[in-house]
Amino acid sequence: MPVRPRTAAVVALALGALLLAGCGGSGDTQATPAPQAPTPGRTLTVVATTNVWGSVASAVAGPGVEVRSIIQDPAADPHSYESTPADAAAITNADLVVYNGGGYDEWVEQILDGDPALQGRAVEAFALRGDQAQENEHVWFDPTAVKGVVTQVADRLAAVEPAQADALRQRASTFSGRVDEEAARLAAIGQARPGSRVLATEPIAHYLLAGAGVADATPPAFSEAIENETDPPAATLAEANQLVGTRGVNALVFNPQTETPLTTGLRDAATGAGVPVVDVTETLPAGQDYLTWLGATRTELARALGAPA
Repeated sequence: MPVRPRTAAVVALALGALLLAGCGGSGDTQATPAPQAPTPGRTLTVVATTNVWGSVASAVAGPGVEVRSIIQDPAADPHSYESTPADAAAITNADLVVYNGGGYDEWVEQILDGDPALQGRAVEAFALRGDQAQENEHVWFDPTAVKGVVTQVADRLAAVEPAQADALRQRASTFSGRVDEEAARLAAIGQARPGSRVLATEPIAHYLLAGAGVADATPPAFSEAIENETDPPAATLAEANQLVGTRGVNALVFNPQTETPLTTGLRDAATGAGVPVVDVTETLPAGQDYLTWLGATRTELARALGAPA
């Protein structure tokens, strides 16, 4: 799945932020240094690119660790985020950085690539996905990737604070168990409603739909155009509108954070045809943690498809 293009301005800003933060890369291939023990009395810090990964990290880190999520606005499009010097400084000074990867938050990859010393303090979710051949970068709905991040966070923080290792790994085990429970509930949707098909305004729910056993009937050219922020061919758009207009799909998955006249038109067509619309966001709504959000999204999908919630 192609990722959204990033403008030169975004990359330049990320690199400029890196320089302003004083983190210069050496450019050699030296081994990644081991995590260093914190200064006594200093609070450990974890920086996550979005509040989705911040919530996951926080559940494992537990009390006494400061977790900061850079992107938190539920109305913002994380693909279009432009980093600031303060972001670069926070990442450089963090004990651990958790990011999505796969080109989703490329601005943080630019910062990390600028300083080899940061590599040993970073966890990339995309690299931990279950299907390594799958290029879809929206891995927060992939149980394998989420549990991989959980394990990595526990192990990395335990290396810095060995006295907390048992507690960290216990929290990681508990959280992973909850993720498995959600995955089982998700799989029950497809078991209850075999043959269900959906159309998506953006492929952010790929792993969610795969876990549910629900077919994504979105024309590939439509998904590719939306990911590349271009208009789909007229014939492809007509095909998508026909799918919802004739109830050729059981639901429409809609991302309200990347709303455009084209996608809202498709949503309106679905509503007019009586096709349920399932909102799927890329960041957590206010007041929700990762597991609550995952459960609410799974429940909405189940109800739209007429499956037990």
